[in-house]
Amino acid sequence: MFAVYAGEINPEDPIKGLVVGEQPDPEVPDGWTTVTVKAASVNHHDVWSLRGVGLREESLPMILGCDAAGLDEDGNEVVVHAVISQPSWSGDETLDPKRSLLSEKHPGTFAEKVAVPRRNVVPKPEGLSFSEAACLPTAWLTAYRMLFTQSDLKQGDAVLVQGAGGGVATAAITLARAAGFRVFATSREEAKRRRALELGAHEALDSGERLPQKVDAVIETVGAATWSHSVKSMRPGGTIVIAGATSGDAPKAAELTRIFFQQMRVHGSTMGTREELRRLVEFLDVTGTRPLIDREIPMDRAAEAIGAVASGDVFGKIVLTL
Repeated sequence: MFAVYAGEINPEDPIKGLVVGEQPDPEVPDGWTTVTVKAASVNHHDVWSLRGVGLREESLPMILGCDAAGLDEDGNEVVVHAVISQPSWSGDETLDPKRSLLSEKHPGTFAEKVAVPRRNVVPKPEGLSFSEAACLPTAWLTAYRMLFTQSDLKQGDAVLVQGAGGGVATAAITLARAAGFRVFATSREEAKRRRALELGAHEALDSGERLPQKVDAVIETVGAATWSHSVKSMRPGGTIVIAGATSGDAPKAAELTRIFFQQMRVHGSTMGTREELRRLVEFLDVTGTRPLIDREIPMDRAAEAIGAVASGDVFGKIVLTL
């Protein structure tokens, strides 16, 4: 079958390890099923995999991709949940110490078909296109969990989203506004600040700029470059929810004194559960909120799409179509 896969690891130039070609049809263990892929979206995870982070040489060749929407074996329109927990695991699968994402141990979604556990298939509403639904399982689910499970935010509360432009950040801005939060966003680029306002941010500021008020929570995926600003922007007792560190994980100032003295919380967050994905899908269906798609690109041009994500040349999600 047609597939886009990592043929080699190259930490310096990840795109060099990308191969567009053929791979065997997926094996389907007991309790698993296949989904015919109609659309799949690109994540930073795909770039890191090509760099060898989370993907070992002995696992190559490995089909890339975590996110997909398509048709199950009965022709139903579905969304694929990317977190693969152990068969014996019960409860929050993101806490399973042996969990993995598609494209780490099991072939991913950048192919004509993908095999997943039956429990990892979630119905797609008719109102969502395949491309829109393909944006949900990683970036949008991560943002949903950060906002609605980890942050303790309530309607009317204020939230700061750092680094407007990336998939999680644009999802967080959109979801937060739809949920009734006061939304502040930051970016170093004026064009991305304008886009953040169009998405629903009440105010968009330059990175590091002082906010007009303290916020109840911060959605943090940038890391070292914005950490100090995130801490200083929160009210006493507020919560930083962190799900990434694209600028590095070692800030110059950890701000520990401010954190303990003002009784702030730092809450790590990774992906989301199948139930959270179902709730996210229902939230979009009920509210009419839709993912922001930067562009749609045929899957045979995956190198172009992954290169754009690697360079930061994106606002929203890039979707690969079949």
